[in-house]
Amino acid sequence: MSSSGASSIPLGIARVFKPLLAPARYKGAWGGRGSGKSHFFGELLVATALRRRGLRAVCIREVQKTLKQSAKRLIEDKIKRMGVEDSFRALDTEIRTPGGGLVLFQGMQDHTAESIKSLEGFDIAWIEEGQTMSARSLEMLRPTLRAEGSEIWASWNPRNAADPLDKLLRGLSPPPGAIVVKANWSDNPFFPSVLETERLHDLKSNPDRYAHIWEGEYEPAAIGAIWDRANFHANRRNAPPELKRVVVAVDPATSSEDTANEHGIVVCGLGVDGRGYVIDDLSAHGTPRQWADRAIAAYDRYEANAVIVEVNQGGDMVKHTLQSVRTSLPVLEVRASRGKHVRAEPISSLYSLNRISHCGTFTELENQMCLMTAGGYQGTGSPDRLDAAVWGFTHLFPQIAAGPAKPAPARHHEHAGGAGWMG
Repeated sequence: MSSSGASSIPLGIARVFKPLLAPARYKGAWGGRGSGKSHFFGELLVATALRRRGLRAVCIREVQKTLKQSAKRLIEDKIKRMGVEDSFRALDTEIRTPGGGLVLFQGMQDHTAESIKSLEGFDIAWIEEGQTMSARSLEMLRPTLRAEGSEIWASWNPRNAADPLDKLLRGLSPPPGAIVVKANWSDNPFFPSVLETERLHDLKSNPDRYAHIWEGEYEPAAIGAIWDRANFHANRRNAPPELKRVVVAVDPATSSEDTANEHGIVVCGLGVDGRGYVIDDLSAHGTPRQWADRAIAAYDRYEANAVIVEVNQGGDMVKHTLQSVRTSLPVLEVRASRGKHVRAEPISSLYSLNRISHCGTFTELENQMCLMTAGGYQGTGSPDRLDAAVWGFTHLFPQIAAGPAKPAPARHHEHAGGAGWMG
């Protein structure tokens, strides 16, 4: 089957993407938000399927828990926009293309060395959100896609030079003949005014992260940070194993104003394999009742054993908030007696020993971790998500704490059963 190129269906593409219309084993587009990378590859996939009857393609992500996280809706929208609905058939989990072809949507974390062989005869693999792709996944995918003229497409916003896909396509020795372009908002002639408003807001109010979000630069990291993104990436999982204990850890903010810090709400687990897992990050702004309801929902959803809450700021009000929502909630109160960076260091050591995995990608939490140094937090505001995670793993791994967190005075309200405070 010949390699892909432009279709007879006109593509309204930006000039920056035109080199990607030429045949190539690897085609990559990297850059920041609003560049149109996903829209370009979505249209190119539809156009290629029209030109190459029987095309088989797979849209790949490292972790894909639901189809809502895939490009399926985007591709369906492109089919409608191009007026070719009669040539395609969208089913629940796949899209049928002309000539008996199909487009699948899969997460690489769901594949094994055996199951990946099902993709051997495919013509195109489009790697979405490629910055999260693991080295293991790339090593499985690249030799599997072996049909004559097959292509690997990739779109990503690079986090750091250690990201395997970024290293493959932008490193010192990219594959021969690879076509890789940088695309940002300024290259998009269709850049909408609503995104321009968002961009200008970030330029003014979020200058530390603006270059990564909008210009495709690497993620900022504090000098001397005690966490690094390569570790998150290397240990990331799709789902945890059987868990021996689950806790919902909460670091409540002192105010519910929009400008206040978030309420940190992180679900942590201890697996039967002895490893720790970040299962969910539900941190949010809100009133005491709102974050209490979130914690309870998390407690119920993940069948947690307890809710751990820092009471330095709220004191008795924290207890009252929890018990007003559910009186039988098992609550473990903790009071910080040391600085955030001191409490964080033993937990970061667990990460460096590859004993903790994130089940999915938790961007905001990981950003806060990469701004924590041995001398303190280098970001703006308070690292409430990070603080919640530290409390959770300090409870699950008490033996590694440099000195156990000082318990709050006994409140005599740790009950069995019931649900969590902020789930």
